[in-house]
Amino acid sequence: MASPQCVQNAPTLSASSGVGFVQEFAGLNTYITGSLDSKFAILLVSDIFGYKAPNFRKLADKVAAAGYLVVVPDFFYGDPFEMHKNRTDWRAAHGTDKGFEDAKPVISALKSKGVSAIGAAGFCWGAKVVVELAKSDEIQAVVMLHPSRVTVDDIRAVKTPISLLGAEFDQISPPELVKQFEEILAVKPEVSSFVKIFPGVVHGWTVRYDIADQLAVKNAEEAHVDMLNWFTKHVKRG
Repeated sequence: MASPQCVQNAPTLSASSGVGFVQEFAGLNTYITGSLDSKFAILLVSDIFGYKAPNFRKLADKVAAAGYLVVVPDFFYGDPFEMHKNRTDWRAAHGTDKGFEDAKPVISALKSKGVSAIGAAGFCWGAKVVVELAKSDEIQAVVMLHPSRVTVDDIRAVKTPISLLGAEFDQISPPELVKQFEEILAVKPEVSSFVKIFPGVVHGWTVRYDIADQLAVKNAEEAHVDMLNWFTKHVKRG
């Protein structure tokens, strides 16, 4: 299941990137951006490179600018994947099941702050975490972007409005698998869904793009708009 696409275009991590701040939230160091008084919150769950990736924090700031309180926890406890590490060993130490368990108190903490509606978006590794959240009634909407290790059984169990944004050239979740997901969701009328395969892009395109490449930026921003539209529809509905 591992693929070189998991690690292509690795970001240069920066603890100072973004306009938000880092503090402990629900037991995890968390990048927080947006209005602390917002009644609408978004949880962003990163790919294997973690919460210090500059493009990822820039996206968090963009979501915050749309009126959300955005939380980006460090689900890797200061140990994001780095290119010199063994990917198999790293994955064994950082399972998505643990990520899901760690996400639960984050959701509870947001609700205790008075947040009335919550969305979650997961990227690659993070998509497996948020699809687990989508199997409950704890949050209002989920977006998966170029998911990793999400299965048809996961999709069958989804209860929460879900958007799935896939890539044409994705060795991990190829269009054929994404189409299967779409077919499963199509026969679940009780679950609102949106599935889109972006032409000409590869796994990771929404956050691991070259900011100097105008086409790459354009493709990433199109996905960001789709994600925000989903949250507007299902998180800000009230």
